[in-house]
Amino acid sequence: MNPGFNLGRGRRGDTADLARTLVFPFRLLILHVRIASVAAFTYLSAFAADPALPKLSLTDARRGALSNNPSISVADLRALAARETVREARSPFLPNLSANMVSVGTARESTRLAAIGGLSNPSIFERNAEGLMLSQLVTDFGRTGGLLDSAKSRARAEESNAVATRAQIVLQVDAAYYDALQARSVARVAAQTVATRGLLLRRVSTLADNKLRSELDVRFAKVQLDEGKLLEAKSRAELESARFRLSNLMGLRGEPRFEIDDITLSVNAPEPAEELVARALGSRPDLARLRHERDAARRFAAAEGALRYPTLAIVGAAGVAPVRDPQIPENYAAAGITLTLPLYSGELYSARKKGAALKAKAADELVREAEDAVVRDVRITRMHLVDAIERLALTSGLVESSRLAFDLAGARYDAGASSIVELNQAQLALISAEIAEASARYDSMAQRSLLDYQTGQGSAGSVR
Repeated sequence: MNPGFNLGRGRRGDTADLARTLVFPFRLLILHVRIASVAAFTYLSAFAADPALPKLSLTDARRGALSNNPSISVADLRALAARETVREARSPFLPNLSANMVSVGTARESTRLAAIGGLSNPSIFERNAEGLMLSQLVTDFGRTGGLLDSAKSRARAEESNAVATRAQIVLQVDAAYYDALQARSVARVAAQTVATRGLLLRRVSTLADNKLRSELDVRFAKVQLDEGKLLEAKSRAELESARFRLSNLMGLRGEPRFEIDDITLSVNAPEPAEELVARALGSRPDLARLRHERDAARRFAAAEGALRYPTLAIVGAAGVAPVRDPQIPENYAAAGITLTLPLYSGELYSARKKGAALKAKAADELVREAEDAVVRDVRITRMHLVDAIERLALTSGLVESSRLAFDLAGARYDAGASSIVELNQAQLALISAEIAEASARYDSMAQRSLLDYQTGQGSAGSVR
C-alpha cells in the first residue's frame, strides 16, 4: 500500500467535499431567493383587487339590503294593510248613506190584495221611486270601540314587525360581511402557506437530489403542499359563498360584482349584563310586536264580551215617486230608532267570548316566553363577545410565538439538527394560530353586531 497515494486521495476527497459544502449553500440561497420572489408574486396577485370591480363597504351593503331586500318590502306592505283595517274598524262610527230605486208594475188591478209570501202588500203598488237611506250607530256599548282598539294594536304590531325585519336584515348582512372577511383572511393564509410549502418542497427536492435529504422528506413536503392547496380551495369556496349570500341579501340575482372592502371596527368590552337585559326588554322591536299583539287580543276579547249588549241606531229615509199609484204620495220621508236586543244565540256569543279570552291568555304567555328567551340570548351573546375579545388578545400573542418557532424550526432543519416532521409541526402551528386570530377578530365583530341586535340597538361600533 502506498501511503502517499492514500494521502493524496484523501486530500482530493476533502477538497471536493469542501467545495461542495461551500458551493451548495450558495446555490440553495439563490434558489431560495428566486422561489420566494415567485411565491410572493403569486400570493399578491392572487388577492389583488380587480380594479374593474367597485369596493363594497359595510355601510353600503346595509343600505343596499334595506333598499332592495324583498322581506322588508313585505313587512312594509303588511304594515300599510294593517292601517287600512283600522279605517275598516272605525267605519261603523260614521254615517252609512245609500241610494235605492224601486220600480214595480202590476199585471192586474187589485193584485196586491191577494199577494202573500215574500212580497208585502205595499211592495206591489205600481210605482217608480228613488231615494236615500241614512243609518247612524248610536252605541253598541263598547263592542265597536273594542274592535277599533284591537285593530290599532295590530297595526302597531305590524309596524314593529317592519322595524324588527330591518334589524334582522342588518344582522344578516353583518354576518355575511364578516364571514366574507374571515374567509378572505383564511384564503390569504392558505395562499401564503401554499407558497411557503411549495418553496420547501423545492428546497427539499434539491437537497434530496444532492443526497443531503431522504426521499421521505420529499414525500412529507409534497403531502403538506397538497394539504395547503386543500385549505386554499376550501377558503376560496367559503369566500364566494359569503359573497353570494351578501349579494342575495342586497336583492341582487346575478354574479357578485363587487369586492369586499376591509374595515376597522373597534370592539370594546360589553356593558354589564343587567344593563343589557334591561335595554333589550325595553327596546327589542320583536318584543314590541308581541306586546301589541297581546293588547290586540285583550281588546278583541273585550269586544267579543260585548256581543250580549244591545245595539242602538238611528235610521232615516227620504225620496220621490215620480211614477206611482194615486194612493201613494209624491214624496216620502221617514226616520226612526232601532234597538236590537240579543236574547239567545245558541251559546254562540259565550263561546266566542271564551275563545277570545283564551287566545288573549295565550298571547300573554307568548310575551313571557319571548322575554325569557331574550334574557337568555343577551347573556349568552355577551359571554361569547367577552370570549371572542379574550381569544383575539391570546391569538395575537400566539401568532408571534408560532412565527418565531417556525423560523427556529426552519433554521434547525437547514442545519440538519431536526427532521422535516418538526418543521411541518411548527408550520402547522403557525397556520392554526393565524386562522384562529382571523376567526377571533371577525367573530368579535359578529358577536358585537349580534349583541346590538339582541338589545334592540341596531349595529353599533365605529366603521371606518
